[in-house]
Amino acid sequence: MARPMTEPTYFILAALLDGPSHGYGIIKLAERESGGRVRLAVGTLYGALDRLAEAGLVALDREETVQGRPRRYYRITDDGQDAVAAEAARMRAAALAVTRRLPPRTAPA
Repeated sequence: MARPMTEPTYFILAALLDGPSHGYGIIKLAERESGGRVRLAVGTLYGALDRLAEAGLVALDREETVQGRPRRYYRITDDGQDAVAAEAARMRAAALAVTRRLPPRTAPA
């Protein structure tokens, strides 16, 4: 059984599902999609992207220069899509194991 992903890793990969993105775009998408729980610092993001690239889950898509500064775009790989899909399925199964056993609650009066 694979180890569960950290929430930042999950949302970094999820941020790339719609296509390549640069660091700031990944940071904003991860924050939005996590409901504000995942707030990545730039250094943290690029360290995570380096680890994900070493694991074959993301790849450098392209580099551009914007206002004299390099901007790197990353894309999720097929292995990355498989990994984030497996994690989503694991979390869904874990949530179902609990929610189906919760007793119904009545609304407060």
